[in-house]
Amino acid sequence: MARPILVVARARIKKLKPLAARIARRTSLPYFPAMRLSSRLPKLLTSLSLALFVFVTRAADTNAYPRISEEAFKARLPFFDYDKSIPLEGRIVQEWRTDGRLKQKMVFRGAQGFLVPGYLEFPGTNQKPWRLVLTLHGWSGSKENWYEDDNYINGGLMRKALLDAGYATLALDAATHGERSNEIDYQHVNPLDDPKAPPRRNHFTYAEISIQTVKDYRRALDFVFERGLVDTNGVGLVGYSMGGMDSFYLLAVEPRIKMAVAVVPPLLSIGYGPASPVDYSWGIGQRPFLMLMGRQDGLGVAEKVEASYHQYIETPNTKLIWYGRGHKLGAIYVPDALAWVKQHLK
Repeated sequence: MARPILVVARARIKKLKPLAARIARRTSLPYFPAMRLSSRLPKLLTSLSLALFVFVTRAADTNAYPRISEEAFKARLPFFDYDKSIPLEGRIVQEWRTDGRLKQKMVFRGAQGFLVPGYLEFPGTNQKPWRLVLTLHGWSGSKENWYEDDNYINGGLMRKALLDAGYATLALDAATHGERSNEIDYQHVNPLDDPKAPPRRNHFTYAEISIQTVKDYRRALDFVFERGLVDTNGVGLVGYSMGGMDSFYLLAVEPRIKMAVAVVPPLLSIGYGPASPVDYSWGIGQRPFLMLMGRQDGLGVAEKVEASYHQYIETPNTKLIWYGRGHKLGAIYVPDALAWVKQHLK
């Protein structure tokens, strides 16, 4: 009986060869085009089974990420509120003039009592009041990222493009980042595993850092608006990675922000706790919102991001642009981000 079974197996495997090859190309699993049935049949069937499993699994990944209910979303919003009676104690502590532009270092008191530093920069024109664009850096970065041309986020190029187009810019250090590392005992947010260091780690959760940063940007707007140098009819936002995630939260709670560009924002992770951006897509509404994403970004599944965009975010005022890049897009995103700001923040 063994020989007829092998004959049938050979025939069926011959029919499955093209499918196995296609699946192998899609999944990066091994495919064995040449085989001796006696030695390679088990290996082939195992590989084919794994390939089919991954193929089906990836097909299932075309569904949108899960999102909390609108009622649950609204229940989270009070966490981003702040007490406006707390004195800002805002002041300008340093100024520079470069290429006709004025850059100011500002400091104000955050809602939790920490001092928050930031850079406010004005274009070299006299068309006051200027339209303001908030620039939000990514995890483990700082406001300095927007003053470096060739770094991970090409921040300097983005900032200068905005200034050259006549916009003022505002960049803060996110909570626990940059000059605010004193909030975590001057550690880096990705702490070094020093065996001699104190065991205390993880002073704040990701959600706590995000909530604090959102409050800080809201108070920064209070301070900047008080000075009367920027147009108070609406503010724009460009955020990269974690900064793109923050754009979801800010749009949900800050009506002064009229449009946003979110560059490679991860939409969902267990590690984000109650701060997964997909849950805050309820708050985007009809405001202009651009997502710039990398298809090879390991911080998300492109098919699920696409499905989530269409299911939760898409309106006539939103847009999703894909690049054949990873989480680091390079300077390619800058013209698209600038065009969106110029179109929707006039």
